[in-house]
Amino acid sequence: MRKRSSRTRTALAVVAAAVLGLAGCDAGGGGAAPEGGRARAARPAPVWDRSPESIAAVGDSITRGFDACTVLSDCPEVSWATGSDAKVDSLAVRLLGVTGAAERSWNYAETGARMADLPEQMARAAVRAPELVTVMVGANDACRRSAAAMTSVADFRADFEEALSTLRSALPKTQVYVSSVPNLKRLWSEGRTNPLGKEVWRLGICPSMLADADDLTPAAVLRRDRVQQRVVEYNQVLKEVCAKERRCRFDGNAVYDYDFGTDQLSHWDWFHPSRDGQARLASIAYRTITAPGSLR
Repeated sequence: MRKRSSRTRTALAVVAAAVLGLAGCDAGGGGAAPEGGRARAARPAPVWDRSPESIAAVGDSITRGFDACTVLSDCPEVSWATGSDAKVDSLAVRLLGVTGAAERSWNYAETGARMADLPEQMARAAVRAPELVTVMVGANDACRRSAAAMTSVADFRADFEEALSTLRSALPKTQVYVSSVPNLKRLWSEGRTNPLGKEVWRLGICPSMLADADDLTPAAVLRRDRVQQRVVEYNQVLKEVCAKERRCRFDGNAVYDYDFGTDQLSHWDWFHPSRDGQARLASIAYRTITAPGSLR
């Protein structure tokens, strides 16, 4: 694994100090057992809390609501994770209510972010001491200027492990919901039917997949297949790393498998989720987080 950057180490130190200052030490010294017998063992609380009371979101442009309201612009109010738009009915609103979402949810995602940016985002989110952190990142690791420039699977894994370690060092009991990376080839297949979308794609949106959208030569098909395979590999990493944690739930490739149609795509770029698409992402997240029992 690559060494943690000095910027991340510094941020982590600040996070740890802030969280400890707010929460204090919860490892009490414990009292003596009652005289004449052993203390009755307390029933262990469930590892996964299906009703967290605060949420922080990290990730990329999808969680920022990019291109859902106006062209080439963020629109966080329609974010699937923390947005306030009634048509989206975001995860935060579903779990916390409208007032609770406004007061106890925070969006630290950044348009253009890749997995390498996640440790720093986690450090910023941890300052809030949220009970749940949502993660949706990875599309930009595959959406590079060329297939050769995509983030390697090894680096993707190392950065994701570092991000979770950053969170765990400050907040060992915070839960994590991890979304799979969307099926980029399906998005290309849907969006290429729209002339306006293809014009916007020429501005540089996901060139490894979307460049020369109508080119169906063997070389172009191979390029798109390489990108698609890398997304599959990224999702396997997300699944494996999350499975090592008791307080982490992966969506089981639900986002990857979702059949986004034109109604769920931005009518500005025909690639990012529309309001309707954001609502579908919120529904998938809510279903995963509130599912009873273990998802292992």
